[in-house]
Amino acid sequence: MRIRIIWLVFLMMLTSPLGGCVQHPSSLSDAAPRTDASQRAVADVLDALHHAAATADGETYFDLFAPDAVFLGTDATERWPIAEFRAWAEPYFQRDSAWVYRVLERHITIAPVGTVAWFDERLWNDRLGETRGSGVLRRIGDSWRLEQYNLTMVIPNDLADEIAGRIRQWFADRP
Repeated sequence: MRIRIIWLVFLMMLTSPLGGCVQHPSSLSDAAPRTDASQRAVADVLDALHHAAATADGETYFDLFAPDAVFLGTDATERWPIAEFRAWAEPYFQRDSAWVYRVLERHITIAPVGTVAWFDERLWNDRLGETRGSGVLRRIGDSWRLEQYNLTMVIPNDLADEIAGRIRQWFADRP
């Protein structure tokens, strides 16, 4: 019984909005500036990522990822460990611009422990139109590094049935 209660408390801590960290209300004001600074630092990493891609600076672009990071592309088959993504993307970084995504809106959340952040951002790309980037960053030493970046194409709800039908048909037509 005691183990079951300890396990239940542990699970509650993991699923708590505060991630198991309980703060006294007077300490919340102290946490806010650090959160704001961390959010700014994460935003700077994401801005640097987009700028490096737009200027074909592959070294900077890939240095923003953690060594074990994963990039999820728009195709369902695109789950790239970062070394494989880098090898695939290399020809794009030989041009004047690898790809350009302009940020329309961004939301960043910092975990209470202060070493993990997640984000979502609405982006504009001239070829794909509006897309969404989302992912997770981890603080490694004094730097934030991307652990996962997920690029998705967004489908307006009014077009969802038509697009879903086309996708189903595309898969049905494959050998």
